[in-house]
Amino acid sequence: MTAARLIIWRHGETDWNVTGRFQGHHDIPLNAVGEQQARTAAPFLAEWGPTSIVSSDLSRAKGTAQALAELTDLPITLDERLREINVGDWVGRTIQEIVDEDPEIGERMRNGEDVRRSATGETGAEMGERIAAALGDIAEEAEDGETVVVVTHGMAARIGTVSFVGGSFFDTRLFGGIRNCAWIVMDPGRDGVWRIRQYNVHV
Repeated sequence: MTAARLIIWRHGETDWNVTGRFQGHHDIPLNAVGEQQARTAAPFLAEWGPTSIVSSDLSRAKGTAQALAELTDLPITLDERLREINVGDWVGRTIQEIVDEDPEIGERMRNGEDVRRSATGETGAEMGERIAAALGDIAEEAEDGETVVVVTHGMAARIGTVSFVGGSFFDTRLFGGIRNCAWIVMDPGRDGVWRIRQYNVHV
């Protein structure tokens, strides 16, 4: 098993983050605050000595990755599997709008149920499996001692990371959300089991 390190980095702020609108696979760019967040965080990520950068193909992730690429002269590899959860028809809507329309959805979420994000979207567990598979491939391709920065999204980072280390969807509820431009550090222990070493680190 590889002894590489993975750093999972959430993208910077977007206008839809500010207004609480579901973005999903919709390609919303960073706003000015998000661009500055990425520039501020990038030097701290660079201190880890990354050897490669892999990013979701959505522009808010790519724009965040670019801030680190400019500091490190590393290319950015895109992987669409690192996209945020697919929310289907919920794109552009707030959770309050959805709950007002269907109160049962809100009740199911409060009870911890992993609801499908609209009839055409994913469940959290489905997204977690997708992200975990991508992280597994990225880790497998890395050489011993390398550090890979993986740029993704909020739910993708939280649920995907927990899924990658063997946790269930229920386990993901024990972790807080990832702030814009915060990151998670993971590496395998001597027994080869991946562990979360740092969580929701931000500047």
